[in-house]
Amino acid sequence: MNDVFVLSDVVATLPVAEVAERLNQPVSRVHQLVRDGHLLSFRRDGEVVVPADFLGEDDAVVKGLYGTITVLRDGGYSDVDILRWLFAEDDSLPGTPVASLRAGRHREVKRRAQAMAF
Repeated sequence: MNDVFVLSDVVATLPVAEVAERLNQPVSRVHQLVRDGHLLSFRRDGEVVVPADFLGEDDAVVKGLYGTITVLRDGGYSDVDILRWLFAEDDSLPGTPVASLRAGRHREVKRRAQAMAF
């Protein structure tokens, strides 16, 4: 978790407790998912939040998110940089990497992450 504001207010977020409810898991499990790199969190207005786009329509973590986070972390990117990249417009996708993950184009996003990281 990062204690710095890293994303625009336009990016919808969910408090950790709501993420836990949607995943049907205890809050401690959500914190473990963050520690393990399956999710990223940050503080907004003093509250620990997770970007809402990290959960799919089925209330599961979006496919490919974990692999993308892992590739970028292994490449030396901080969680702040990863969050910024996931929500930055990318004309080659098109849209944002997180929107592409949500649309099922996780392989394409992971390839771009690998190219950036190495």
